[in-house]
Amino acid sequence: MALKAVHVSDVPNLDQVPEGPSVALYSAGLARGEARAPFKAPKFLVIGHRGHGMNVLQSSDKRMRGFKENSLLSFNAAAKHPIDFVEFDVQVTKDDCPVIFHDDVILSEDNGTIFEKRVTELCLAEFLCYGPQRENGKIGHTLLRKTKDGKVVKWVVEEDDTLCTLQEAFEMVEPSLGFNIELKFDDHIVYQQDNLVHVLQAILKVVFEYAQGRPIIFSTFQPDAALLVRKLQSIYPVFFLTNGGTQIYYDSRRNSLEEAMKLCLEGGLQGIVSEVKGIFGNPAAVPKIKESKLSLLTYGKLNNVSEAVYIQHLIGIDGVIVDLVQEITEAVSDLIKPAKEEGVGESVGEVESKPQFSKKELSFLLKLIPQLLQL
Repeated sequence: MALKAVHVSDVPNLDQVPEGPSVALYSAGLARGEARAPFKAPKFLVIGHRGHGMNVLQSSDKRMRGFKENSLLSFNAAAKHPIDFVEFDVQVTKDDCPVIFHDDVILSEDNGTIFEKRVTELCLAEFLCYGPQRENGKIGHTLLRKTKDGKVVKWVVEEDDTLCTLQEAFEMVEPSLGFNIELKFDDHIVYQQDNLVHVLQAILKVVFEYAQGRPIIFSTFQPDAALLVRKLQSIYPVFFLTNGGTQIYYDSRRNSLEEAMKLCLEGGLQGIVSEVKGIFGNPAAVPKIKESKLSLLTYGKLNNVSEAVYIQHLIGIDGVIVDLVQEITEAVSDLIKPAKEEGVGESVGEVESKPQFSKKELSFLLKLIPQLLQL
């Protein structure tokens, strides 16, 4: 089936989005032409990547395979630390159930033969048959994973858990913990608009039914999905994910911080989530993004380095997505101390302290960044 590219000019107004039984509910608060409501982080945010951290199965660092990523166990383990959100990836099965899984395909093995199945082409029951099972005595299909160098390895972690749905996350994860829901789409597919709307409606249906006041941020690398989820609802902030120019894609909207900012401003999105190397390679973009009233978060390996996190705090980044949840939350607590406002008692009025730098001093600080880019 031929797939049609969808660009900014093709994205419909609400009255042109294909109607479904729930579209009116999601869009009730978003009148045509309504201005974007800025998202203001109450403090420097620390967000757990795929829960307590992503799994790097070939890593010599045991922390990178401690808890099964994107699992209820990992989310609740992260919640034991002073973090604000957990980030996780949501896809929709062929029977319209939002599930939490990062990779586009599931790899398994049968009689020595490795095979893969696309997550979105499985029904929920098939998806849940992989990995550990909740039912005593039931054995799931072996779960494998392909490393970046193409090697297929068994998905073995210190503390394993079953695959799960978005609904289960809402029902079984510490309710005070915010959810950064990444709307996951395949980079190699150009999606039709009606397909995007269908997937987003399935996710929004669960969110609106089970969120119950939980803080939520939507994010996605898919530009049209970002624009559409903003059009379909106005309750939760929408952030556009970008590599910040560290990788190049066929869709130019994904290729720089400037393009990301343009997309956000045109589409009424609330913020950008950038690969941290994109920020360090183009620090001049940060004040432009902030002046545009957009929030700015980052992700990437450098966010597991406390010094890199602190520099981001100093230059105005609003928060970081991290794998080493315990280490970075402890570092942030040590480095970013609350300071009492003048004339205000100890129990109220605390604000984050941030050293005041002259332009010359800040310029010197930013000159140290290229050294971090080599990590």
